[in-house]
Amino acid sequence: QVQLAESGGGLAQAGGSLRLSCAASGRTFSVYAMGWFRQAPGKEREFVAAISWRGTTIYYADSVKGRFTISRDNAKNTVFLQMNSLKPEDTAVYYCAAKYGSTSLARSEYDYWGQGTQVTVSL
Repeated sequence: QVQLAESGGGLAQAGGSLRLSCAASGRTFSVYAMGWFRQAPGKEREFVAAISWRGTTIYYADSVKGRFTISRDNAKNTVFLQMNSLKPEDTAVYYCAAKYGSTSLARSEYDYWGQGTQVTVSL
């Protein structure tokens, strides 16, 4: 079992920045690929970014490429999502997720999920 807890969400103005953190506990964090997903009201949960257990493979959704950066610190069992140049359409609940094995963009392949943190971007 892996327990995940997101933090760092909040209110930001368009063009601003936020940094999300996801702290993991339980089984060895370093063997898990990690992902960030988001869900806006009335929409499906969608992929945002993912990182392999060694941090050598990274994927981004086209909508956040060049603005968001995913990273991880295995010594601290934490994964981060640095969000810059925020847009109102980035408003959503952001979830981190973990999966054993290779990195994936597919929501269905992730085994463990956090409770989510709200990000709201205003004009």
